[in-house]
Amino acid sequence: MPNSRRSVTALVSVTLVGTMIFAAGAQGKTVKKSTLTVFGAASLSQVLPELGKAFKAKYPGLKFTFSFAGSSTLAAQIVAGAPADLFFAAGPAPMAVVRNANSLNGSPRNFASNSLVLVVSKVNPAGISALADLAKPGVKFVICAPQVPCGSASAKVLALAKISAQPVSLENDVKSVLTKISLGEADAGLVYRTDKSSGVTQIEFPESQKAINKYPVAIIAGSKEAKISRAFIDFVLSPPGQAILQKIGFGRP
Repeated sequence: MPNSRRSVTALVSVTLVGTMIFAAGAQGKTVKKSTLTVFGAASLSQVLPELGKAFKAKYPGLKFTFSFAGSSTLAAQIVAGAPADLFFAAGPAPMAVVRNANSLNGSPRNFASNSLVLVVSKVNPAGISALADLAKPGVKFVICAPQVPCGSASAKVLALAKISAQPVSLENDVKSVLTKISLGEADAGLVYRTDKSSGVTQIEFPESQKAINKYPVAIIAGSKEAKISRAFIDFVLSPPGQAILQKIGFGRP
């Protein structure tokens, strides 16, 4: 009715649509009150929440739910029907599993890269200082399982270094490798350079540059938050998003 109408300012307008709220703010950003469920590789457990926090500064109505594990484990869960909006993998193989199951909405996009380092405990009782030391008698080392991207990269660098010694265990993700070293259950391990811990020391080695992993992200088929998911991917690929990734140690896509 004419008497009940209020003038609409040029800066802010709010429209209610069912149970969802959209608002165009002073900078023209669209805010949607919703939740994004993100499945991320274990090596992203530090950076994805930080990216989400920065993204929410422009989309304050948004909430994130993160689930971190080995990329192959997450891929299997998605294919089995686990509810997710986005999958951030640590390599192309787990993403291909989801794609081949027709469980993606659109094509994956690479958003970062990563390489391996050797880690030893601060005490370093075996005196390890180089990748070649893994071949010394009595040295116990651990790596990721071969179906996990960090595991396939580890196998490649060990082959390049002509190290035939076998690991004492194969872990489901890099965090498990770090834990083994921190607890003194192994002398050394191979993890990504972004996987830092106060209880270990990182050792660089040249072969790592020949086993660089590209990290892809994609929207999951059936996601009800595809629009805001695309916006988050665009943010991760934007200069501010890339700056956050590179601050932690990730390379460019």
